[in-house]
Amino acid sequence: MSKYKVDITGINTNELKVLKNDEMIDLFLKYKNGNTYLKEEIVNGNLKLVLSIIKRYNNGKYDMNDLFQIGCIGLIKAVDNFDPNYGVMFSTYAVPLISGEVKRFIRDSSQVRIARSIRDNAYKILQYKDEYLLKKGIEPTNEEICKNLNLSDYELELSLNSLKDPVSIFEPIYNDGGDTIYLEDQISDTRNNNEDRDSLLSLRRALLKIKERERNILTDRYIVGKTQSEIASELGVSQAQVSRIEKSAINNVKRLMR
Repeated sequence: MSKYKVDITGINTNELKVLKNDEMIDLFLKYKNGNTYLKEEIVNGNLKLVLSIIKRYNNGKYDMNDLFQIGCIGLIKAVDNFDPNYGVMFSTYAVPLISGEVKRFIRDSSQVRIARSIRDNAYKILQYKDEYLLKKGIEPTNEEICKNLNLSDYELELSLNSLKDPVSIFEPIYNDGGDTIYLEDQISDTRNNNEDRDSLLSLRRALLKIKERERNILTDRYIVGKTQSEIASELGVSQAQVSRIEKSAINNVKRLMR
């Protein structure tokens, strides 16, 4: 299977032509000298570049046909503005423009509504980063972005975080062959009331009453954060044994807390 395999309606992505760098330079020189009909050939010769970018978002959340079309808009902008005299490969120049178009499309179609001021800052940050990367070949530091866009560290972080996709608290984040750990399991409850204190005291008393081996495994699993495999390796037993001890310990704690 091709590493660029993405299902795009009406296009066999495995048969797309890829232009070599010397072919690209030759076409661009002719295109810039007035042979505008070559634009289509240049675009078609770089469609796999678009596919290589949008396949990062091939997770079922977005329509790949839509992302492909949006990515092609960024590609066309890159073709229109690229100059062979820049001294960089076309792909180096085009990637930020293609990625920028795709990210803007995803951000604008998000179900989570972001304040206009935050969204505007996010646009400015992306544009500045793209221009900086094209000019200097590296990404700017947060300090440089804040200084040039007159943003505070908090505004920068808030704007960049607004570009991230929301995640469900029921999203599985780890499974080592035992019980699945979900995001909600890693979110602390900051409430402080009598019921919570009573539950905590009951838990502490229960932990003191179970076997030391069970208590140690629970501590390693849920406080230290070790996997069952890591604990099994340290104890010289199988992961299945650790899993059984862990489940037994949890059941004993629940029984003692009733």
